[in-house]
Amino acid sequence: MKKITMMYLKGCPYCKQAMNWMEELKQEQPVYQNINITYIEESEQPQLADTLDYWYVPTYFVDGIKKHEGAATKDKIKAVFDAAL
Repeated sequence: MKKITMMYLKGCPYCKQAMNWMEELKQEQPVYQNINITYIEESEQPQLADTLDYWYVPTYFVDGIKKHEGAATKDKIKAVFDAAL
């Protein structure tokens, strides 16, 4: 199983909604509960954030490859999860 890295910002409404959808998907599909997800708050880890190629949050990387950037939908997050399986 591949690793997901999620870049986000506290107070970002798109990030909050994305995290809610992530939890919904984990409840709907138990296989998603085993996915290794690292959450990086970009303002708390600016040096790490500067090493990654993205402009908008939330952004999802699967094993270092950007899979989604910007406002997400539940279906787009599901596609990220599926890419990690």
